[in-house]
Amino acid sequence: MPKEEPQKTAGLQRELLALEEQRNKLNTEARKWAEKRNKLNEKIKNLRTEIHEVRSARDKLNMKVAELKQLRENTKIEIYKAIEQIRQLNQQIKALAKKKPSNSLQTLQDRLDAMEWKIQTTPLSLQEEKELVEQVGKLETQINVHKKLQIAHQERLELQTKLKTNETRNKSYHEELTENAQKSREVHAEMLEKINKLRELEMEAENMHQSFLKTRQKIKPIQREIAGIISQLELSKEEIRKEEDKEKRKSEESLRQKIQKSAREKLKRGEKITWQEFQILTEKKKATQD
Repeated sequence: MPKEEPQKTAGLQRELLALEEQRNKLNTEARKWAEKRNKLNEKIKNLRTEIHEVRSARDKLNMKVAELKQLRENTKIEIYKAIEQIRQLNQQIKALAKKKPSNSLQTLQDRLDAMEWKIQTTPLSLQEEKELVEQVGKLETQINVHKKLQIAHQERLELQTKLKTNETRNKSYHEELTENAQKSREVHAEMLEKINKLRELEMEAENMHQSFLKTRQKIKPIQREIAGIISQLELSKEEIRKEEDKEKRKSEESLRQKIQKSAREKLKRGEKITWQEFQILTEKKKATQD
């Protein structure tokens, strides 16, 4: 076997070990990039869940704000209605106050009752009855002014109570609306902060992934070189094996020839030969005959 063959094999093995070491380092580096990327992706997944929850909370607050705005607007409408009705009643009361008789309602009612009793129970001339009926009409008109004033005052009181209730509700709705709107702004700001953080993490994860891909890309040519060297080593091993087989056959043939020569010399001298020597001589004769 040529001396350069083992040297060549040794050189290939050293080169193979160096390449495998280089490949292993790159694989380790790629795994580190992948681990960092995967950890970031897990953070991204959790952060997306948080953003979804925060957005949902903000949307609920916004819906509550919209609901409170509508309630506030409804109470405003009721307030404006009540103010307008009170204004109209004040005008009505002012007009009735001008017509209000000096006598009280009770006094007027007593007079009316007395006149009606007189008309029903006392014989009267036509003129007297006519005069009493006219007085009854005037009394009824004056009494109606009192009653209308009473009704107007009662209605105004009820409207004022309703107005105060709506004003209180309106204030309550406004305060609750302001509180929820502030919370919504705070939650929205928190969501934007998380979204910005998410974008940063996504960019970082993408960079990690690109580093992983680049590292894996570096491994490919090294792996091809490794495959080439392994192929060369296998080819070299096959050549060495063939050479060793050839050398072995030469050695065995040389040994057989020596044994044959020794056996023939023994036979010439009349000496006994061994079974092995006999077999080799027999094989030789058979081969010659064939």
